This record gives sequence, C-alpha cells and structure tokens, in this order.
Amino acid sequence: MNKDIHFMDYRYPSVNELRERSKKKVPKFAFEYLDGGCHDDVNLKRNTQRIRDIELKPKYLIEQNDKALDLRTKIFDHTYSLPFGMAPIGLQGLMWPKATEILAKASFDHNIPFILSTVSTASIEKISEITEGKAWFQLYHPSDKKITKDLLKRAEESGIKTLVILADVPSFGYRPRDIKNGLSMPPKMTLSNLFQILKSPEWAIKTLINGQPNFEVLKPYMPKNLNLSQLGKFMDETFSGRLNEEKIKYLRDLWKGNLVIKGTESLHDVEKAYQLGLNGIIISNHGGRQVDVGQATIDSLKSIAPIYNNKIEIMMDSGIRGGADIARVLAHGANFTFLGRSFMYGVSALGTKGGNHTITMLKKQLTQIMEQLSCKQIYDLKNTIV
Repeated sequence: MNKDIHFMDYRYPSVNELRERSKKKVPKFAFEYLDGGCHDDVNLKRNTQRIRDIELKPKYLIEQNDKALDLRTKIFDHTYSLPFGMAPIGLQGLMWPKATEILAKASFDHNIPFILSTVSTASIEKISEITEGKAWFQLYHPSDKKITKDLLKRAEESGIKTLVILADVPSFGYRPRDIKNGLSMPPKMTLSNLFQILKSPEWAIKTLINGQPNFEVLKPYMPKNLNLSQLGKFMDETFSGRLNEEKIKYLRDLWKGNLVIKGTESLHDVEKAYQLGLNGIIISNHGGRQVDVGQATIDSLKSIAPIYNNKIEIMMDSGIRGGADIARVLAHGANFTFLGRSFMYGVSALGTKGGNHTITMLKKQLTQIMEQLSCKQIYDLKNTIV
C-alpha cells in the first residue's frame, strides 16, 4: 500500500485551484489540449452548468442507524472503494510526464477503475502491470481486424476484464486551439512552442529526464512523429470511428469480458447497446470535445436512467468537477461516475502526488455532502432530489 495514499495538499482544496496551478506549470499548447473543447466550448460549459442546476434536499432530523458511511460501489464483478474512476484521456504524457503511470498507480492504490485510452502514452502492458490487470481499456475501433485482434489479445493477456468502445468519434473533433497550436507528438519546436516550454521549466526538465512521450499503445502499428494533420489522417485511415451493429457484434463475439459503450446519449443508442448484449454504458459527450450542439450529459442521464437502470450498468462522465457534482449525478440514476480533466489538473499541478491528492479531495467532498444529506450509502442519494 502506498504510504502517501491519503495525501492532500490543502493549498489546492478544489478542482478549480488545481486547474489554475496546472495552467501555470504546463506549456500553453499542452494545457489548451487538456482544457479546451470543440468549436466554441458551448457543450463543455453546458455539461457542468446543467449538473450544478440540480438541487438535493438535506433531511437532518431523522433517526440514524449505527452504520458507518459507505462509499463502496459494485460494478460488474468488482466492488470499488469509491463511486468514481478515471476516464480515458489521450496524450496524457504530453500534459505531464508519466501522467498515465502516476494516475494508474493512484487508482490501483485507492481501488478505483482507471481507463486506459488507445491514444495514451503508456502501453497496455505497463498499465496492467501497475494495476495488476484491474485497469479498463478503451478501444478506438480499428479498420484492420488484425490490429483489433492484436489489441484485444494484448489486453486479455494483460488481465484486463473490461473493454470500453467509443460511439462518439465518427469524426475527429474540431478543436480550434489544437489546430492553431499545430499540436503534434512530439510537440513541434516552433518559436511559440519553444517560448512556452521555457516558461514551464519543471515540465521541460521532467520531459527531458523521462523522454518525449509517444503513443505507446499504438506504437507497434504507426509511423513515427506524426503532426496533428498526419495524426488525423492516420486515425481516419486506421480507425473506423462510426460504430454500427455489425462492428459491435464482432467485438461482442471477440471479447469475452465486460463490454461497455461510451458516448451513448440517446434512448435509441442505449436500446441498441442493450439488445446487442453490452454490459454497460457510459453516458458521455467526450467532455465537450466532439460535438458542440448536443445536450448536457446530465440531461441524457435523466431520460435514460429511469428506463434502463435495472437492465444495464449506467455510468456517466463529462462535466463532473467535484464531489458535489458526483453526488448530483448519482442521485439522478448513474451507478458510477468518471472524471478526466480533474485528474489531469491534479497530476500536472502536483506531479507524482497529484493522483492521490485528487482522489482524497473528491472523497472528502463527497463524504461531506453525504453527511449533510444524511445518506449512509451511495444508493441513498436518489432519495434527496428536490
């Protein structure tokens, strides 16, 4: 057990403080990749705003039992210590060196799920070693079935039991900041980017020590040093983003573990997932990074949960920025939640301690909310909706 597992730096008691610290430490091109959405950031902002429109009602003068507050939550065949996990994020090592490994280790120590992205900067094998096979793997569906089979073979041999497939990437997200910054892996050494790196000495030194980040999951299948336009072309040529019944059936037959679809926001898509034998859904709009004209994820949850809560595991990400947000989402029918940016702010703000800090902070926030609402278990939250 990591002796620093319950570490918390009280200078940064909220995600907002972590974000501000991260902004000062990370080069602008990397921070904007993490922080931004697509088009005009309308849906990015709407996600959190709509979650925070939710009100929960405390009941103080009620008879209390002697049971301790219990945050444990069972998803599939595993009981997690907390009702939240780490969402998949690409290019994590660009935003902070070894971020993927740091967060995977923290998730394992706290017994919460870590989802490894196909376009992450640590390999399936490395993250499975860190998490003893307890990580989940998120797959961008390859056009080449040989690559699909090889990726799933690597995941299965590494002990991974939960596969997450994406529904919300039929096209590469239109992200103006990344286009303007000419984002690439490794980053282009333009005068602007060099100046930003010089203003971020800790990031620069750690990157120099650890080496330039690469797409370690995809390394066996891709050319080296792709810039943003080349990366987009590679992704378009190598991955068939739009899922359909045929592709999902193929993956369902191929993958014997838990199969989850991420990006479902409509009753139509959830019904298809249910009929095709998927084990779970993650209601998500990619953190506002794919579509700027859609509804907030919490509004999708409100329509989906009442119909499908006893049929399929319902989870949600996008827009969740703290323990109070987690409580609001769970109250409206999600069985589990995932956060992405919040953990990346934490690790880029506090380095190797950032994962433990962020988990501990979120746990404290959620615990305080549940105590105020007189909730002993996560499932009690549904009785607090105003």
